[in-house]
Amino acid sequence: MNVLDLVRENIKNSKPYSSARDEYKDATSDRMIFLDANENPFENGVNRYPDPQQNDVKEVLSTIKNVGKENILLGNGSDEVLDLIFRAFCEPNQDNIVTLPPTYGMYSVLANINAITNTEVLLSSDFQPKVQQIIEAATKNSKILFLCSPNNPSGNSFTKENVEELLTKFKGIVVIDEAYIDFSDQQSWLQRLEEFPNLIITQTLSKAYGLAGIRLGVCYASKEIIAVLNGIKPPYNVNELTQQRAYERLNNKDEVAAEIKAIKIEREKLIQSLAPINFVDKIYPSDCNFVLVKVDDATTRYNQLIDLGIVVRNRTTQPLCENCLRFTVGTEEENIRLLKALKELQNG
Repeated sequence: MNVLDLVRENIKNSKPYSSARDEYKDATSDRMIFLDANENPFENGVNRYPDPQQNDVKEVLSTIKNVGKENILLGNGSDEVLDLIFRAFCEPNQDNIVTLPPTYGMYSVLANINAITNTEVLLSSDFQPKVQQIIEAATKNSKILFLCSPNNPSGNSFTKENVEELLTKFKGIVVIDEAYIDFSDQQSWLQRLEEFPNLIITQTLSKAYGLAGIRLGVCYASKEIIAVLNGIKPPYNVNELTQQRAYERLNNKDEVAAEIKAIKIEREKLIQSLAPINFVDKIYPSDCNFVLVKVDDATTRYNQLIDLGIVVRNRTTQPLCENCLRFTVGTEEENIRLLKALKELQNG
């Protein structure tokens, strides 16, 4: 497969915007006087435009993930990365994507914004892709297949066999959304990036790295795909403060690892403690920092928890998630308070 054949013609023919910091590469040099970008010359730490290619952050990610910098794109949250993928590969009012509900809702939102049809193929009852139905549902205009694994809101990972078959048989781009991969014992598909030219992997610093507030999403793909996405991204899409905070956090590997370990321990404790609650009907296995739980009446229990000062997510309107609540794994103290509230409801 030549993935460049999937790129929209107008994108292939467009000329990227060249910013001042793109034209002069050594933007961090202390020896130079910068009079090229119409910036305010009075130094305050953020008066200069940020590095448009976020080289310092990419350097750290390259080392951590063992991939080349040319295989990395950073975005203003994963949602910007996903939107760029839509704009690069999907012709409005002509192409379609394939999604597998229940899944991350922004795929559908972005499809609508970009005037792209969303073909939905429900997951199986155990939240796995129905590979044959997906392949049969795809048409010559199916440009992107979105696989959220570990999946939100179900919490499980897709089997290696299912994903590999889809990567091989789907004739378009396959995006594996690994926002929650750090909480899973399964290996990231990043290890096999070079095997599949149509593979794009998205990750985020919002979950395991605890940086939801700075909005930084990461895209890993072939250097050809990354070059296309770089050509259409806004010139300064990741601000200076975000780059600084991300760089600091990525270099604090021990603290991040400790927090991930603590969340995984709390997740297992939460699962064990939820089982005896009499209105809990099912607890789904989780590779994420949350647990999907089927209860007797999700809307009633959701409102009762609100009254007790606890906000969870009611997923009962999602396919295959009737009467399901999603509990994010909190601190030990927060989880104790959640379980206390659930026991009060059980006894009330």
